[in-house]
Amino acid sequence: MATAPGEDDVSLPMGKRIERVVKTVAVAAIVTMLQALPGSASDKLEKPTGPVILTVEGKIARTNAGKEARFDRKMLEALGMHTLKTSNPFDTGIHTYEGIRISDLLKKVGADGDTLVAYALDGYAVEIPVADTVKYPAMLAMVSNGKVMTVRNKGPIWVVYPIDKYPELKDEKYSSRSIWQLERLIVE
Repeated sequence: MATAPGEDDVSLPMGKRIERVVKTVAVAAIVTMLQALPGSASDKLEKPTGPVILTVEGKIARTNAGKEARFDRKMLEALGMHTLKTSNPFDTGIHTYEGIRISDLLKKVGADGDTLVAYALDGYAVEIPVADTVKYPAMLAMVSNGKVMTVRNKGPIWVVYPIDKYPELKDEKYSSRSIWQLERLIVE
């Protein structure tokens, strides 16, 4: 019966002991590299433990529920929260939003598409070019002025563009992409 390195191999010559350790380390390294490849078991997303507030599907590599990637608030926050102070066409004044960058979410799910079809709880849908998420740090806001957003105040998720930083965003096409009560993204 073979033994693991360090177990009962004192009787082996030093060269054989070193060879056994090197082989074990090499096998461990190969297993680790294989687990890191896209589509491997380690590439799966964790499962939500709280209520799901966003589902992503379509051309994505990482899922946690069939062909979907489902996220609860904690999972989204773990992607890295950012703060954005800006005005928007649906509220007066400057507001402070906190949320995640859409580009970070797309990286997390391994998105491979050119368009996002965004769906709100009320059935409203709009197409958002993935290029928007690269050119502008568009955000999935979950907090507005220090308060967690709820369905009553355009939450739980609102797509917010930094329109004060980029004057070209003060256009109807970007206003229509500022979907609130977001519940689903389909990557096409």
